[in-house]
Amino acid sequence: MKRMPRISLRLHGGLTARHSMELAQAADRAGFAAAWFAENAFARGILPAASLCAAATKRLRIGAGVFNPFSRHPTMMAMEIGALDELSGGRAMLSIGAGIGSAVQKIGFSAEKPVVALRDTLAILRPLLRGETVFYEGLAFSAKSVKLDYAVRADLPIFMAGRGDLTLRLAGEAADGLLVSNMCSLGFAARAASRVQASAQAAGRAGSTGIVQYMPCAVHRDPDEAERVGRRTIAEMVASFWSLGQRVPSAKEALLDGTNIPEDEFAQAVNRIKAGDDPVAALDARFTRAFSLTGTPEACLARAADYAAAGIGELALTFDGPSAPEDIALLGQALQRVS
Repeated sequence: MKRMPRISLRLHGGLTARHSMELAQAADRAGFAAAWFAENAFARGILPAASLCAAATKRLRIGAGVFNPFSRHPTMMAMEIGALDELSGGRAMLSIGAGIGSAVQKIGFSAEKPVVALRDTLAILRPLLRGETVFYEGLAFSAKSVKLDYAVRADLPIFMAGRGDLTLRLAGEAADGLLVSNMCSLGFAARAASRVQASAQAAGRAGSTGIVQYMPCAVHRDPDEAERVGRRTIAEMVASFWSLGQRVPSAKEALLDGTNIPEDEFAQAVNRIKAGDDPVAALDARFTRAFSLTGTPEACLARAADYAAAGIGELALTFDGPSAPEDIALLGQALQRVS
């Protein structure tokens, strides 16, 4: 039997806290490893939903991903993730990133030097979680004689989100893992994982660094129906990520690397979707294979094994639509058969 990555759930600010709880409970019953909460700028904050899910589940790890220091100072991150960890009985995890540049600008900051901001964030977060008093003067963020007034788990995992080489290097040097976003190909994610592991080894850090990848899942007993759902799901993301790729070279690399989708064909598909074409016709199976788990439960898990072989330790899957709880249960049943 091929090695499998951990299968987890991805939740986000587009969902109400109550709906998030229902999906988290379904994932808990299905044997999933974690629920990751993606906090998108100006959508619902994730903490109410994460807290509700922590109280309503028994074994699911609860991951906050991604907090950024421009909208949440590192001292506030420590305060909040510590409280969430306490509520969950030691199941919380944190992922940090520099945020989306355009959203950061809207609140009056600049994210032109993301690695500086992330390095400062880690320098403040780590000792706070260890119960230390922090005296730190950073280039982006500082903390002057700050100490949490309650005990926090010192080894609470801190992941980092990002694509650029400098961020990947810092993740290996100082974080517990890397969070890979939606719309990143397997080839790109595998290289990112390799760079992080190489950085960790160069820094003399023992053991492997955890790699978590976000992606949608369209699972159905009928493979044709799964494919239709998968294409419609991918269509909701291709235009925005393609636009990002025109500004950020690593984002374009993530879309094209190893997908067998030439750049001009990708652009044509995006233009068709923008023009209102049916995503089922505008996209083909290359897109669903590159950017999702799509197919029967067995096909989804076979594809998941490819990610494990490439160094991805965990897949955090988004399930959309009214059948999401049933889809989670369906994949969970298949997962139990191969475990």
